[in-house]
Amino acid sequence: MNFSSSIRNELDPDRMPKHVAVIMDGNGRWAKKRLLNRFKGHEKGADAVRTIVQAARKLNIEALTLYAFSTENWQRPQAEVSGLMFLLRRFLEAERRTLMENDIRLCVIGQIDRLPEAVRGDLKTVMAETAANKKMILTLALSYGARTEIVEMVRRIAAAAKEGTIDPSAVTPEMVADHLYTRELPDPDLLIRTSGEMRISNFLLWQIAYAEIFFTPTLWPDFGEEEFIRILKDYQQRERRFGAVPSG
Repeated sequence: MNFSSSIRNELDPDRMPKHVAVIMDGNGRWAKKRLLNRFKGHEKGADAVRTIVQAARKLNIEALTLYAFSTENWQRPQAEVSGLMFLLRRFLEAERRTLMENDIRLCVIGQIDRLPEAVRGDLKTVMAETAANKKMILTLALSYGARTEIVEMVRRIAAAAKEGTIDPSAVTPEMVADHLYTRELPDPDLLIRTSGEMRISNFLLWQIAYAEIFFTPTLWPDFGEEEFIRILKDYQQRERRFGAVPSG
């Protein structure tokens, strides 16, 4: 898993984002343009997932979070939902060895209890097998919605305050973060959305407060290593001020 020296020289290893989050959009439109059914688009999208996971690992990115299935996606036709769950199980089975060989830990965020039992079982198995891996955290957002995550966070803190274990006046941004699904992850430095849509779609609303955002017209199945590197180069050229006065 090595890039050519020319590609390595295009990126500053000291300015790589620690955490990249991706809204993977455009599978359906990719299939429609080719007069294929939506399942074929999702199938091709799974190939793009594999490509970007491998690229992120080669570039020593510490965390990669992929928006794979939202809470709103449950409203799609049952056949499509079933197809997505099938592809998820197939991906987990096919990538188990790759995750282990490349020291990648799998995590999941979202309302996992809503997923089919077989999917939950596969996720539990792969997460257990990869739990000790250290080089990169691959997080799949499944049955995920940021507003739901925030509501659940508020409920947990409110319950603790009612029990007297948390003083409401002592609630801090750090405490809020510690009660989110992503408590073990740094906030994303870079958020990428494919397919040309320019919205966040209820994804990591708290966590992306200071993320650099990049929208690309490329449909997710066509998104590859070359464009990923181009976006990372763009990221490295931005000045991240976090609300402070520009340096110099």
